[in-house]
Amino acid sequence: MIIMTKKAIAVLSGGLDSAVATCVYAKEYEIHAITFNYGQKSFKRELKASKEICEKMGFTHEVIDLPWLNKISNSSLTSDEDIPALTDEDLDDLTKCEKTANSVWVPGRNIVFSAIATSYAESIGAEIIIVGWDKEEAATFPDNSKEFLESFNKMLKIGSPQNIEIKAPAIDLNKEEIVKLGDKTNTPLELSYSCYVGDEKHCGVCESCMRRKRAFKLANVKDPSEYNH
Repeated sequence: MIIMTKKAIAVLSGGLDSAVATCVYAKEYEIHAITFNYGQKSFKRELKASKEICEKMGFTHEVIDLPWLNKISNSSLTSDEDIPALTDEDLDDLTKCEKTANSVWVPGRNIVFSAIATSYAESIGAEIIIVGWDKEEAATFPDNSKEFLESFNKMLKIGSPQNIEIKAPAIDLNKEEIVKLGDKTNTPLELSYSCYVGDEKHCGVCESCMRRKRAFKLANVKDPSEYNH
């Protein structure tokens, strides 16, 4: 009897959220991970993390270059503009976090990523697209929200001839819960990389680093990351 392996496309940045989300489905699907290069400062480090995660987990991996997205973006992630630094207290200040979100916003990023992932899913007959969208980031990033997920899946039912669904296992979770899920699913958290800056070590002060540090602490899981601050 021939057992057909179910296939999945994973949008993998190498960060905490996407790594955990992908590994949730590691035993159930043959995973084809894609990492996007849109000129972000952290791309080289994200690529290293993504490749190492895929090698350890046995996923295939491909890089997709989007130079045009870099060209039209004025985000601090892709320009010479400084990336905002936050304190622990700032993480619960919605006004300050909205300001940070505006600084690092890349035009239409998750819409573009999801559309391209759909093309890949159709091309290989994948049933699902895995993303790392989560509740904590949805507070300031609308393209991480449950409403966005549900809306995109409604569009896929109309616009794709195949039965493809975007899966976001962290959509109702905060970062602490994501770390706990990663620990439970044996995600190689030590290989993940979350920093906006792109140095070899995490900067330790950008919003992404600060949320990562707090998450490990609250989850009572040893943080394998190295931080400059």
